[in-house]
Parts: sequence; structure tokens; C-alpha cells
Amino acid sequence: MSLPPLVDPAAELTNDEVRRYSRHLIIPDVGMDGQKRLKNAKVLVIGAGGLGSPALLYLAAAGVGTLGIAEFDEVDESNLQRQVIHGQSDVGKPKALSAKESINEVNPLVNVVVHDERLDNDNVLGVFEQYDLIVDGTDNFATRYMVNDAAYFLKKPYVWGSIYRFDGQASVFWPTLEGAEAPCYRCLYPEPPPPGMVPSCAEGGVLGVLCASIGSIQVNEAIKLLTGIGDPLVGRLMIYDALEMEYRKLKVRKDPHCALCGDNPTVTDLIDYETFCGAISEAAADAAVDATISVSTLEQWLKERDNGDRDFVLVDVREPNEYEINKIPGSVLIPKGEFLNGNALGQLPSDKQVVLHCKSGVRSAEALAVVKGAGYADAVHVGGGVVAWVNQIDPSQPSY
Repeated sequence: MSLPPLVDPAAELTNDEVRRYSRHLIIPDVGMDGQKRLKNAKVLVIGAGGLGSPALLYLAAAGVGTLGIAEFDEVDESNLQRQVIHGQSDVGKPKALSAKESINEVNPLVNVVVHDERLDNDNVLGVFEQYDLIVDGTDNFATRYMVNDAAYFLKKPYVWGSIYRFDGQASVFWPTLEGAEAPCYRCLYPEPPPPGMVPSCAEGGVLGVLCASIGSIQVNEAIKLLTGIGDPLVGRLMIYDALEMEYRKLKVRKDPHCALCGDNPTVTDLIDYETFCGAISEAAADAAVDATISVSTLEQWLKERDNGDRDFVLVDVREPNEYEINKIPGSVLIPKGEFLNGNALGQLPSDKQVVLHCKSGVRSAEALAVVKGAGYADAVHVGGGVVAWVNQIDPSQPSY
């Protein structure tokens, strides 16, 4: 289904712009009119990370007149495997600033607006109001639901993408589109997954080049919407499997019972998205109360264990490939999945205290709930996990 152009064309293109965008101008479907619309467009990209990097670079190269960057994080060395808008010299620099500098190199004709703040209920509507189109490069469910809801309330189209390991998804959500039964993100995912069920990219990893595949699809959809060409992914979900090199499209229908855009909506304003999605399950949060120790305490306990003054088993609940990267000395590996299916309980000693840790403390809290439920009342987990251990105790080990 072709749609009318989202923005009006600019008055003209300069000679410099004609030279720069000439390969667009000679495409009949784009031409001068389409390029003038791109020049007049205002697009907000949320995140300057894995998806935001290719999205920002290609939107800038395409000649989108105003690009907003909503990003509050700093460049870390672990980002460089996939976040191609940043370089080695940018490590430690605010991502928004680094991204702006790269965009200026790619296309100095683009007006870049930096929003170097975390989007939340207090500012998201004010930021979104300034733009024609939202491109979402976030990596957590709470922000995705907030972006979806804010875009709906402001009647803005929302180009969404998601990546994990070798798999990616993309779609366009625009339930306020006139004359179409278009879905929103909640129509596809009415509820977030249970806390801890879907690992983040920081926990599960992502193939670097996958970001470019999905990010470029998002830009392609944005250009189609802005210029009114082609058939945008409204009401369709694109699924990409990089290992099988397979693209699939699924129909996504508007849900008449959707809490946001359905016939009888229950979400009529921005909500508490952190509570709605939950960082960890209620059981894990309850288990961690008065059962969380610091890495400094763990270091002391390990010394006492070596001296025979304390006896406990230290269990790393990460995956085997993570255990190969770094580890806390004296730990044994039992992945979190073994706790969830019950197999781990048979491997735990009944006469020793159990101490659990993971990368940051989320997975170990989930495992702790299982262990306490099995009767290990004195079990604890390590807040901050191996990340805190490397940062505070043993910086000779690599971080990831």
C-alpha cells in the first residue's frame, strides 16, 4: 500500500545539493521532488548505538535535512564491534557528540540536533513534537513501549527495529494513519516478556554486521515514508535470519483489544514503563532483599575460604562462552538455564552456603530465587557480578 508523502518538499536544492544527491535525482521515483522532501524532513533517531549508527549515517548521506539524536550514553570500547559511527578516538566521549561529528563528516549540509539526555515521561513528548518521524534504535523493552505510546499520542509514524545475536526484526507502526487499519507495537507485543527471559545484547551478544542489515532496513522505510514512494512495512513484520540468510514477512493486524490503539483503550497516557516491563521478576527482587553482597565482601570471603575460616560454593550462572572471557577465581560454572529447569539443584552441596554471580547481577538474582525456593535459606548473590569484580577488584582481566 503506497502512502502519500509525509512531508512537503523544500523550496529548492542548491547546486551543491544537486551534485551531492545526483544519484538520487536520476531515480525517477525519487527525483527532485523526493530529494526536496528529504531536505525538508526532520527525523529523530533514538540511540546512537548498534542500530542508530547505520541509521544516522545513511539518513545523513541521503540528505535528511534535520537529524535528531537522542542518546545519553558514552562510547565504550565494546561498542566498536558494531557501532560504526564511533571510532577508537571516541572512547569515553558522549555518543551523541561522537555521532554528530561523524555525521558532519558524512554530510555537513545536515542540521544535527543533539538530545543528550535519557528519554522519560517528562521529556519524551516534547522531544518527539519537533520531528516528522521516529526511528527507534533502543535495546530495552521499557523504552520501546514508551516510544510506541508517545508516537501514538502525537500521531507520529514509528520505524522500529530489533536485533539479537543473528536475528533481526523491523516494522513500521502508525496506528493513527488515516484510511488504514495499522497496528502499533503493542498489537504485536501486548505484554513484555517475563523479566530475565530475553537477554540484552550485552548479555547475549549480537553479530556486528546484523546492525547494518536491520538499521539499513529502517532507513529504507523512513525514506519511503518521507517521500511517498514504495510500499512501507505498515502492518507487516520483516524477520531476518543472518545464519540462514533468509528474510520473511508476516502480516501484523491491528488488535481491536489493544490497550493503546484498540476499541476500548486502557493506556490513555504515559505509564510507569520500568514497572510495566520489570528489570527482574518479583520473585528475584524478593530473593535479593538482604541476600546481596558486594564484590569487596566476596573478596574477603574468598580469603577466609582459603584460610579454612569459611566454607561456601561460588557459582557463576553465565554461559560457557562468557566464562571463557573472564571469571572470578574459585567459581564453578552452572548456567542460569540449569537453575530454571531444575537440573542445577542436584549439583549444589547441601552442607555449604551457595553464593551466585553473573555478569551484572540480574541473572544471578533470578537463579537466587530458585535456590531459595529449594530451601537454601542462606544463599546470596553478588551485586554487580563479574563486571564489578573486574572494575573494583581485578582490573587485569578483560571486560565485555
